[in-house]
This record gives sequence, structure tokens and C-alpha cells, in this order.
Amino acid sequence: MGYVEQNLMPGEKVTYRATLHWIIYVVPVLLGVLGLILLLSPPFVGFGVGVLVVSGFLALSRWITARTSEFAVTNKRVIIKVGLIRRHTLELLLSKVEIIGVDQGMTGRIVGYGSIVVIGTGGTKEPFKNIAAPLEFRKQVQAHAVA
Repeated sequence: MGYVEQNLMPGEKVTYRATLHWIIYVVPVLLGVLGLILLLSPPFVGFGVGVLVVSGFLALSRWITARTSEFAVTNKRVIIKVGLIRRHTLELLLSKVEIIGVDQGMTGRIVGYGSIVVIGTGGTKEPFKNIAAPLEFRKQVQAHAVA
């Protein structure tokens, strides 16, 4: 059972979940490819091994981040949790959400990821990066806030 399920209020149901986009793995994969290429070049074998090790640690770090991040919209709140050891959480009643901002660059629009910025009453501003389908997340929050 995840953080979201453990913190639901009585009568509250999860209606939408978002995840981190696969784009978070691009840098580790590219480093891994570079490491493999360097392994095939005799003068750079040692450097290639080093690049592969760094790529592996980076990929593991990104995988842990993806597995420990939760983005949910319920019939009452927006609940977001990021991190394993250093945890960052946001639990905001839908009635307290003023703006869900979406920031997408050209690449994000093409492959479907972006950042969301949750702004609550009182100026609470919380950015979350590399969310898959950020426009759908915003749409779900807006649909439930109106209902």
C-alpha cells in the first residue's frame, strides 16, 4: 500500500494517478551507450567502465525516484509524494487549489511530459517536474474542483 492509500480520508477515493515520464531515463541510457562505445575503443576501456558505472548509478537513482513518487487526484484532494529518504509531500484540498500550471517545452509537447505547478490559496507554489501527461493531470484536478 502506497502513501496515497495510507492517507485517504473516510469516503475519499483516488480518481486519477499520474507517473513520472520515461524521459527521466534518457541521460542514463545515453551515458550507457557512450560507455559501451568507449569499452570497444582499446585506449578508453577504463574510462568506458567508469562511464558505465556512473550510468548504472544514475539509472538506479532515477528508478528509485520513479518508484517512490506518487501523484494522485482524489474526489477531495490533490496528493503528491516524491522521495524515499528525503520525502516531499503535498496534500491540498481541491477547494484550496487556485491554479494548476503546466510548463512544457517543445520536446515535452512531442513526447508527452512536462512540469506541473500547484498553486494553492495563500500563495503555496509547488513545482513537480517530468510528469507524464501533465495536461491530463490539470484537467482531472479542474474537473473535480468544479464538481
